[in-house]
Amino acid sequence: MQIKIKPITLKLILMNFLEFAVWGAYLTSLGRYLGNIGLGSQIKWFFAMQGVVSIFMPTLMGILADKKMEAQKVLSLCHGFAGLFMAGAGFYCLSAGDAVYSLSVAFFMPTIALVNSVAYNALTKEGMDPVKDFPPIRVFGTVGFICSMLLTNFLHIGGLAMQDSYTQLISSGILSLILCGYALSMPPCPIDKTKKNETLADAFGLKAFNLFKDGQFAIFFIFSMLLGASLQITNGYANTFLGSFAADPALADTFAVKNSNALIAISQASETLCILLIPFFMKRFGIKKVMLISMFAWVLRFAFFGMGNPAMPGVLLFILSCIVYGMAFDFFNISGSLYVEQNAAKDIRSSAQGLFMMMTNGFGATIGTLAAGAVVDACDVFNTPSNWPTAWYIFAGYAFVVGVLFWILFKDPQKKAKPAAAVKD
Repeated sequence: MQIKIKPITLKLILMNFLEFAVWGAYLTSLGRYLGNIGLGSQIKWFFAMQGVVSIFMPTLMGILADKKMEAQKVLSLCHGFAGLFMAGAGFYCLSAGDAVYSLSVAFFMPTIALVNSVAYNALTKEGMDPVKDFPPIRVFGTVGFICSMLLTNFLHIGGLAMQDSYTQLISSGILSLILCGYALSMPPCPIDKTKKNETLADAFGLKAFNLFKDGQFAIFFIFSMLLGASLQITNGYANTFLGSFAADPALADTFAVKNSNALIAISQASETLCILLIPFFMKRFGIKKVMLISMFAWVLRFAFFGMGNPAMPGVLLFILSCIVYGMAFDFFNISGSLYVEQNAAKDIRSSAQGLFMMMTNGFGATIGTLAAGAVVDACDVFNTPSNWPTAWYIFAGYAFVVGVLFWILFKDPQKKAKPAAAVKD
């Protein structure tokens, strides 16, 4: 039996590959670079900046895509600015380029939700089911992330690995500019230009905030924020943590220390498998159980980091931490996006995706990064690396409490009499 792949599937695969290759070029290695140049205490601010801009930029760009400009054009515009500013930050070597870096992430962060909106629209136009057909496409976004991570790990420029150099930012900027052009080849997305009986909230695309009137949807968004906080902990500090073992001569030459980005890439490899499981888990267990799996996977993610070390057999715990990351990330990030797509009204879906991004990569990332930075500073890990396990156990305890509270407070939408999409003004 011959399997036919539609042309739109291949186009969406390449779009997702490039989208996450842009991010993978620096996201997991920036903390290591900052630590190497004596800015370890500032890591939290660089990663918090991604959260701060995500509080408003995804929502604003989602509004623009819903009301004024086709989503694929907004996606192109954002990547154009993001690429120029990120490459500029690289050329300034961050010493004078922190403001340029901030502008870049301000335009990049909305693109994650926009890529989802463009893909869902394209699949629907082709008569395909986003819940069933999007996850296999999204897998290639993770493949792109992995390819960028490995390139950053193994490619040396000027005698330095890119993971230890500002060149990782230039690489990200170039990829973003490529996607700027490619996004324009995507199918046109609809714009809601309805003026009849339009309220002020409708005019500015704020109708998506009505989803908070539904109690369970509000709880879903709040816990999405708390899970977003968990994600930023490892983005900011996992590579920095592994690099800290270089201070121990007995561990400095181990694979986990010298090639920490490559080791962390196991996390993304796990993602590729877990994404494919999402349709089955969503259908079989529903969003509540899928989110609970994610929350307790975060407990294991952090605990294994605290228990492991780069030598055998301790490095196996690092590998286990990377394996469970697939469920920790995908089972809330991808499943949550699909949940929003299914439960938000058609005319506010781009805005609703932006709202989801605002809660996870906005408030969640900001709170998570700054709180994690406070924990790391309190443990004084940069002066006393042996204190790193304490920090990871605190993070594991946080994830456990979040999971228990979600289990108590959130009701499976399948058991509700009225869907969130039906919420009225």
